[in-house]
Amino acid sequence: MAADDVSRRSGLTRAPWVLLAPALLGMAFLVLPLAGLLVRAPWTTLPERLTAPHVLDALRLSLFTATVATAVSLLLGVPLAWLLARVSFPGRSLVRALVTIPLVLPPVVGGVALLLVLGRRGLVGQWLESAFGISLPFTTAGVVVAEAFVAMPFLVISVEGALRAADLRFEEAAATLGASRWTVFRRVTVPLVAPGIVAGAVLCWARALGEFGATITFAGNFPGRTQTMPLAVYLALETDPDSAIVLSLVLLVVSVVILASLRDRWVSAGSAA
Repeated sequence: MAADDVSRRSGLTRAPWVLLAPALLGMAFLVLPLAGLLVRAPWTTLPERLTAPHVLDALRLSLFTATVATAVSLLLGVPLAWLLARVSFPGRSLVRALVTIPLVLPPVVGGVALLLVLGRRGLVGQWLESAFGISLPFTTAGVVVAEAFVAMPFLVISVEGALRAADLRFEEAAATLGASRWTVFRRVTVPLVAPGIVAGAVLCWARALGEFGATITFAGNFPGRTQTMPLAVYLALETDPDSAIVLSLVLLVVSVVILASLRDRWVSAGSAA
C-alpha cells in the first residue's frame, strides 16, 4: 500500500510536457532580462562607476528617502492597519479598497493626484504654503511623500493580515488584568504581530526605493535633490548606458536580498495555511 502511495505521488509530481513547456518559457521570460544586466554589466569599470559623484548622490538620496518614507509609513500605516483589522465601522470595506488603490494605480496618476492636493495650487498645498511657507513639490520632502504614498499599502496589508491572524486571547487576558488599550497595543499587540510589521516595512522600503512615476511627476528629477536611483537610471540611459546598468544592478541586488530575507516567512506562512 505504501509503495502504491509513493508511486502515485511521484506520478503527480512529474510535470507533463503540456505544463512544463510554458513553465520553462515563463521562467525564461522573467529571468533572461535580469541575466542580460549581468552579462552586459561593465565589470571592469564597476568600482569606478559606483563611486562616481552622480551615482553616489542618487544612492545616498534613494536610501535616505526610502528610509524616511518607511518610517512615515510605519507611523501612519500600523495604526491604520489596526483600525481596519480590529474596529468595525460603516464603510470599512470601502476604506480598505481606497487604502489599497495605490497598489494598482499607475504611479504617474498618483503623482498627478499628489500635485492636485499638495501642489502649490492644490487643495491642501496652497494652504500649507500660505500658512506655514511649506512647499512640497520638487523637493526632497516631496520625494518622501511620493514614495510613502505608493509604498504604504504594502505595509498596511501585511500588518492587517498579521493582526487578523493573531490570537486575541493574549490581548483579552491583558485587558482583564487591567491594562489600558494603549498598554495592550504597545506591550501585547505590537510584539505579537512584529514579524508582520517587519515584513511589511521591508516590502515598503523596497517599493519606496524603486519608485519612479509618482516621484518624477510630483518631485521632478533634480540631481542631488530629487533624483533617486530609478530616475538616475532613466536619465543615464540617454547619456551613459553603462552607469544605467550599474544603478540597475544595485536595485537588482537590493531586491534579491529582500526577497531572500522574506522567503522563510512566506514559505512558513504557506506551510501553515
